Amino acid sequence: MTEQNLFIEKTTGTFKALDGTPIYYEVRGQGEPIVFVYGIACLMNHWHYQVEHFSKTNKVILFDIRGHHKSTPVSNINNMKFEHLAFDLHGLLRHLGIEKAHMVGHSFGVPYLIKTYEQFPEIFKSLSFINGFARNPLKKLFGVEFVEPLFDFLRDQHRKSPDLWTALWRGMIDNPIAFQVAALAGGFNLRLTQFKDIEMYGRGVSRLELPLFFELFEQLMQFDGNHILPTINCPTLILAGDKDMLTPPAYQTEMHALISGSELMKIPYGSHCSQLDFPDFVNLKLADFINKND
Repeated sequence: MTEQNLFIEKTTGTFKALDGTPIYYEVRGQGEPIVFVYGIACLMNHWHYQVEHFSKTNKVILFDIRGHHKSTPVSNINNMKFEHLAFDLHGLLRHLGIEKAHMVGHSFGVPYLIKTYEQFPEIFKSLSFINGFARNPLKKLFGVEFVEPLFDFLRDQHRKSPDLWTALWRGMIDNPIAFQVAALAGGFNLRLTQFKDIEMYGRGVSRLELPLFFELFEQLMQFDGNHILPTINCPTLILAGDKDMLTPPAYQTEMHALISGSELMKIPYGSHCSQLDFPDFVNLKLADFINKND
């Protein structure tokens, strides 16, 4: 199916993952392929500035992570591990007839790509990490170890009263205060990010099934890919938001030290969602990096 706008044709489709889960994707533009991978409980809108910019010169590929939005229903809730997600990305490229692509990940999309590289290094032309991490960044968020105990408590409460907690989760859609909370939890810069982007994020979060969110969040907390980083031998760009409170620059500096030949660029005043805060800056850096590694 295709949709024609004033400038770029968009092709959409779905393919079946190895376990039968439908994986939805969108393709725009022509040229060297770039795959953009969003973070946990996010949505394609996180990349709208990049899509607008790069679809003029490249083939831009977006997809919904299994369990998110149009990549539902998941055939088996136990198949939410990074290993399964890696097979999805590999399958997407095979489905589209693409051997190699430039890969760009944000937040949770970074460990997603790290794990995929471990399993399928041959599909990577380059890697770009935006506000990412290779190990749990929430261990001592704000200097306090509270995220994991809170997560365990909420998961236990959901198991006891799933209908109640699902209703509370869904209630975020109509609660303006909840959007502000979601903005802070999502690491947005409230002074720079458009409210409509924050609103779409809040709606996207609330539409994710809680059991699937819990499974993915557990993957986030358990992940440690530092041993994979020294094996990465494709060109790698690491962007770090100078004011990122969720994944502080120390995590990107650590990745830079472990990936030989990688480039590290700090984004002044950048939040956890630097690609929305400073899209022109991020697009310029990504374009320079990708063009020289085509």
